[in-house]
Formats: sequence, C-alpha cells, structure tokens
Amino acid sequence: MQSSFLFFGALSALVGVGMGAFGAHGLKNMISPEMLAVYQTGVSYQMWHALGLIGIALVRRHEPESKLLNWAGWLMLIGTVLFSGSLYLLAIMDKKELGIITPFGGVSFLLAWLLLAVYAARIPPSGRYSKLHEPKSTGKTGRLG
Repeated sequence: MQSSFLFFGALSALVGVGMGAFGAHGLKNMISPEMLAVYQTGVSYQMWHALGLIGIALVRRHEPESKLLNWAGWLMLIGTVLFSGSLYLLAIMDKKELGIITPFGGVSFLLAWLLLAVYAARIPPSGRYSKLHEPKSTGKTGRLG
C-alpha cells in the first residue's frame, strides 16, 4: 500500500468519530461520569493523532524514503492503539489495571512527535517551506506516499 499512513489516519478518524458518538449517546447513562471522561480522553487523543498520521502521509509524499517520517507514523499508530484502546477498555470494562498500558501509548506519541520535529529541524531554513511545493518523483503518479 503506497500510502499506509493516509489510510490508517483516515481509518482512525472514522473509528474515532464512531467511538465519540457511541460514548456520547450509548455510554453516557451506562458508565460513571469519571469513566466517561476517561473514554472521551481516548477519543480526543485518537482524533488528534489521526490528523497527525494524515499529516505525516502528506509530508512523506515529498520525501517517501524518510526513515524519521516512517518511524514517526508507525509510532503514532501504535500510540493510538495502546493509548486510546486502553482508555476505551478501561472505561467500558471498568478494569483499572488496564491503565498500565496507557503510558506506553503516551510514550509512543511523544516519540512520534519528537521524530517529526527532528525531521522538520533537518530541513534547511531556505527550503523549509518551499520544499512542500515541489514533490519528489516517486515513479508513481496521483498517489500520496
């Protein structure tokens, strides 16, 4: 798949919207307000990081071989599964021990954003913004990398 991060970002956003609607309409009378807040935190982080994945996919279009961007994307996806997934399960199942997983997702998020910042810092200042307007040729047309 040429654009895995665009696919996973869009899929994550789709699932995030569904989980948010489920929380707002299906769970609000079934779980405690405290657990609903935990659930909503999972939704919020999932949506922000779905946008992050989409952003990484768009930037990778201009530098598809970047290891920093590749690692950042996979860490962001793993972070979403671990962080948001554990919060969803914790809230729905009311099993506090699942909270031990959440920090691993948080660390994945932090590392992903750090790698994206390192990538951005390595772009020469004169080309930092002009580079976004000149996609590198990948040999394929019409697809994001």
